[in-house]
Amino acid sequence: MDDGPNDARMMPPADDRPDDDFDASERPVARAAKKRARAVSSPMSSPVAAEGERAPRRPRSEFRIAEQPGFVLHSYPYRETSLIIDVFSRDFGRVALVAKGAKRPHSALRGVLQTFQPLGLSWSGKGEVRTLTTAEWVGGMLPLAGDALLCGFYVNELLVKFCARDDAHPALFNHYVLTLSRLAHDEPAVQVLRSFERVLLRETGYAMNLMRTVTRQPVVPEGRYVFDPDRGVREAADDLHVQWPVMSGQTLIDMERDDYTNPQTAAQSKTLMRFLLNHYLGGTPLATRQILIDLQKL
Repeated sequence: MDDGPNDARMMPPADDRPDDDFDASERPVARAAKKRARAVSSPMSSPVAAEGERAPRRPRSEFRIAEQPGFVLHSYPYRETSLIIDVFSRDFGRVALVAKGAKRPHSALRGVLQTFQPLGLSWSGKGEVRTLTTAEWVGGMLPLAGDALLCGFYVNELLVKFCARDDAHPALFNHYVLTLSRLAHDEPAVQVLRSFERVLLRETGYAMNLMRTVTRQPVVPEGRYVFDPDRGVREAADDLHVQWPVMSGQTLIDMERDDYTNPQTAAQSKTLMRFLLNHYLGGTPLATRQILIDLQKL
C-alpha cells in the first residue's frame, strides 16, 4: 500500500465537512428571532415553562464515534468527488458512511479505504448515512490475491446480505478477521468458507444444532439425514421434501467439530450450506458465489 500508517489519517477538507442546519450569516437573525419569541407574553413564555416543554437533547458525543475498528465491505460513487462506503465495524455492525472528497486525485482516503484492510474509523451523525471524519490504516494483515480475493468478496457479500444496519455482531466481526487471515495464508477455501458460513448463520439468528434430530435423537455417523431449514436435522425418509439435501451423520458431526478435511464432508457440507443460504435469502442469488462456482472453487 502506498500510504503508510502515519500518512493514512486524514481530516476532510473544510469545504467537505458536514454543513450546519443554516448558513453562518443567518445565525444572528435566527438567535434574535428566538429571543423575540421567548419575550412574547403567554403562560408558556416564561423561561421555566419553556425549559419544561423543551425535549432533552442528546449529548453531541453520542453522535461521534472515534477510532472504531472496521473494514470496508463495499463502496460506490456519491456525487462528483465522494464515496458512500458500507463498513463492518466491531461495535456498531454495518454502517453507511459518506467519505467526502475521497475521489479527488490527491485525497489521502483513496489509498486508505480499501477492502480487506483493518481500519480505524471515526464518524459523526445520526442519520441513515453518517459522515466519515477520519480513517486510519491499522495494518498487520496480508492482502488477498487470486482465489483468496474472490473468496473475500464472497464473504463480504454474505455480510451485506445477512447483517442489518446498526446491528452489532462482535463475535462475527472477530471471526471475519480470522477468516481474512486464514484466506491470506492460503488455507483451503472450502474449510475457511464453511466455517465462516456457519458462524454467520448462528450470529444472525439461524442457529444449527447438528448433533441431534428434531426428535432429540443423537446423530450417529452411519445414519442418513436431511436438514429441515425450519426445524433442523431429520432422519432421511422417502416421504420427506425432495429438495432437502441428504447427508451422512458423519458429515454433520464433522461440521459441528468444524472439520472439513474428509472429502465426503467437504462435498456434502458445500451442498447443505448452499441450500441453506439460498433458503434464508429467499432465493436471492449471490453474484460472487456464482463466479466461484463457475471457477469450480466453491
